[in-house]
Amino acid sequence: MMLLRVVATVLIPPLGVFLRHGLRRQFWLALLLTLVGYVPGVVYAVWTITR
Repeated sequence: MMLLRVVATVLIPPLGVFLRHGLRRQFWLALLLTLVGYVPGVVYAVWTITR
């Protein structure tokens, strides 16, 4: 399951965070960072789902 989350996170960062946390603050922050720039969204999302 963790491998699926990491793959989803790299492809679509908010999706990976959603699979882990749902529609909480982490999801909205990942979505905002992804809209600002793809790399910050990926970095934040990977950090969020692996901690």
